[in-house]
Amino acid sequence: MYKNVEGYEFWKNGVFHQKTVDADRILDGIVRAKVDGVWQEFKLVELPRKFMEWNIKRRLETIKDLKESKPPKLSGPHNAMVASYGARRGDTKFRINNAVKGMGFLPKPDKLDEVIRLLESTKDEPISAKLDTLESLYKRADEIFDKTKQVSLELYAKPDFETHTFINEMVNPAVSIVFLDIPSFELKAIAHLLCPGDENLSEYEKKILKYVNLVHDYFHGHFEKEFPTTVYYVIEVFDNSPGRKD
Repeated sequence: MYKNVEGYEFWKNGVFHQKTVDADRILDGIVRAKVDGVWQEFKLVELPRKFMEWNIKRRLETIKDLKESKPPKLSGPHNAMVASYGARRGDTKFRINNAVKGMGFLPKPDKLDEVIRLLESTKDEPISAKLDTLESLYKRADEIFDKTKQVSLELYAKPDFETHTFINEMVNPAVSIVFLDIPSFELKAIAHLLCPGDENLSEYEKKILKYVNLVHDYFHGHFEKEFPTTVYYVIEVFDNSPGRKD
């Protein structure tokens, strides 16, 4: 049995709506979330310069490797380990869970339409040209990307199979994100799940869904369905690099 065993029902007619996150003030840098059963207000913080320099450098190195037909490394900013806790799934005695998620940047709100148009207009080009496009975006990271958020897709959760990450984030959206690399960063974040077909989504959230699915397909090939998206609102950042003294 894989579904949660604590009485939670998330789906209706193949659609879910997360009731533990209120992002109405997200454009003001504020998110409300029900963490550990209590509604609380959190202020988003920007990812620090050291994180950005590390992240972008590694992503540009990966693009260079791909252009040279070298396989991408498992370490680095793409493969993020997301720790969550909330509800017990039917095949475990524990509420805590950890899973590796493909993580990426989200364009700033005023850049989102521009980047969506760029990706849509170039999605059928050869992979070499698409890598050039992605490289151009990373080289303009300060201009293009929102430093208060990271994004991922929830590829596997569905009504008849709920991943433990999905269950936990729906119930208790506080997560810890760790990247395997040096420097070593940990993000404490609020996870906001967005579902295709959810009529409660704002226009901004619909654009986020479109962008994250588009950039995933841009690199991995076209998928017939649109997947739920998770937006990780960054609340705290820790540099856990070995040898740090402060």
